[in-house]
Amino acid sequence: MSAAPTGQETTGLPSERLLLFTDAVTAISLTLLVLPLVDLVPEAASAHEHARDVIFDHLDQIWSFLLSFAVVARFWYAHHRSYSAVGSLNRSLTVWNMGWLLCIVVLPLPTEMIGSFGRDRFAATFYYLTLLASTVCHTAMLRVLKSHPELLASQGESSRDLVNHSYAESIRNVVALVIALAIALAVPALQFYSLLLLAFTPWMERLSPRHRSR
Repeated sequence: MSAAPTGQETTGLPSERLLLFTDAVTAISLTLLVLPLVDLVPEAASAHEHARDVIFDHLDQIWSFLLSFAVVARFWYAHHRSYSAVGSLNRSLTVWNMGWLLCIVVLPLPTEMIGSFGRDRFAATFYYLTLLASTVCHTAMLRVLKSHPELLASQGESSRDLVNHSYAESIRNVVALVIALAIALAVPALQFYSLLLLAFTPWMERLSPRHRSR
């Protein structure tokens, strides 16, 4: 049996360990999203404001929290589904996974910025680029799995089909985010609403000739 290419040797770390670590970091990041909203309560109390002002005077921040929570939850689901086919790790897969985690950990910062600065273009660009970088890292992870099927837990067609399907979907998400960023910069009133494009990426596959031929 020939040796694995240099730089692609398995790390010896079980894939379950990395998946559990990733889940834990993602959960912490989701928790951090809500902390700025929690801090509003003592601020409102010290200013002798009404309790309802915590909600109705900070709708932009609440909206940005809900938006980021939904996006991170979607990204986590896609990541978890992809890793369900992974049996072992190599250096490239681990590095790209850490890049994905970095983006998820950073996301609370631009989330707070868009909640505080509204339709500021820099805040929007920072937010979109963080999401885009996360999706690119996820796409790169799937590319590694496509190039190294020996990392899959099962060598059957189902595992390879799952990776191929996830890879195509991740590419569509990259394209959708690039278009969404362009829309957000061109029409500030549509900032963040353009992220709804991510909800329609699964339908793009159904419109492809390959899917219709099935």
